[in-house]
Amino acid sequence: MLIKKQARQRRARKTRARIAEKKSIRLAINRTNLHIYAQVISACGSKVLASASSIEAEVRKDLASGSNKAAAVVVGKRIAEKAKSAGITQVAFDRSGNRYHGRVKALAEAAREHGLQF
Repeated sequence: MLIKKQARQRRARKTRARIAEKKSIRLAINRTNLHIYAQVISACGSKVLASASSIEAEVRKDLASGSNKAAAVVVGKRIAEKAKSAGITQVAFDRSGNRYHGRVKALAEAAREHGLQF
């Protein structure tokens, strides 16, 4: 268990180092057993420009669970809309060391479909 967590943290550290080199705005995700969260973070890393999660009231009323692909799609759509309203169209995708499949992939594809480029 600890090895798996350390491997994820190592992948996340490498990704964030590359994003910091480029000095680009990043779309960071956090996946837990019950929910999925997404934040658009400024290039300097000190300010959250937009955020969405499956724990928000508007999202929860439409979904039975916050821990499935359907919830990830809704969160991806909401983060794309909020980022566009803040004037952001280009981001770097920070998957926090998680593998690109399942809920992570569903969120990313939904955000792309609704106007975010990464």
